[in-house]
Amino acid sequence: MVCKILRNFADHICFCSMMKITKFPSALISGDCTTSSLVLDGGSIIDQCIVTAGERGTFFLEQHLLYVVLGGSVKLTCGRQSWTVGKNEMILLRKAHSVSYEKQGSAETGLFESQLFAINDELLKDFLTSQDVKIPPMTEELGAQVSPMSERMVAYCWSLAPYFNDPSQTNPGLLRLKVMELLYNVMDCSKNIFRQMLQLRQPVKTDLHRVVEENYTSPISIDELAYLSGRSLSSFKREFQDIYGESPARWIREQRLRKAHEMLQTTSLSVADIAYSLGFENPTHFSRIFKESYGMPPSSVVGQG
Repeated sequence: MVCKILRNFADHICFCSMMKITKFPSALISGDCTTSSLVLDGGSIIDQCIVTAGERGTFFLEQHLLYVVLGGSVKLTCGRQSWTVGKNEMILLRKAHSVSYEKQGSAETGLFESQLFAINDELLKDFLTSQDVKIPPMTEELGAQVSPMSERMVAYCWSLAPYFNDPSQTNPGLLRLKVMELLYNVMDCSKNIFRQMLQLRQPVKTDLHRVVEENYTSPISIDELAYLSGRSLSSFKREFQDIYGESPARWIREQRLRKAHEMLQTTSLSVADIAYSLGFENPTHFSRIFKESYGMPPSSVVGQG
């Protein structure tokens, strides 16, 4: 079971390259992006976010994300879509997407306050099984949308605050109950978001070409691309081969390198920024495979356009 409420996410992004896409939530589990947390089942982080306004960055969702705003507002951008989530509002975003954010503090305090819940498939399955919830057939993908929080949902979020006063004394069993309470509140208070949660368990089959073209520059795995397309991994690979004439891994690598070559020639971005913006794990790895492909290091291509 994995559920995470993340604190000071943007505070730690500033130590990274502006173009780097930070993985959520693995960067927080490893301790790279947070200093205070509650640990559940050996790996889950439960924390809260209170930061100053103006923070911005990008993260890649390794798990589904329920983003709750308790003060101020945040502009979230995913591909061609953007949403502004204000005080006492929330939004559910599917895993395997890159999301950019820009936070604004409240007029009263200048602070931005939020909670981020990462919910994995196992947690959602356990909850739906325990409640005997039947997932109705869905033929159309439900898009993310901002939903108001009920008074009960707001009270639930603030009830988590005391758990951070003394993390070592927090009982894991009690934390698990609080996590399940979250899902009960979502089910009872926001029908729209709960319907989206049901679809997380049974994604709608979508256009493979569109999914690939929109996501190949993210640090995304082939398994995650298959999930986004609503296909099994074997079906995804088979259809991909039919459409593109080569394996997904080879095609994605070639497209990223082609785009990197173009950006090196036509932009003033550093080699590191280009590597991170195109989903490469690190600049060293990018430089090595770029040289293998083009016969020269990326630095030799800068400004040739």
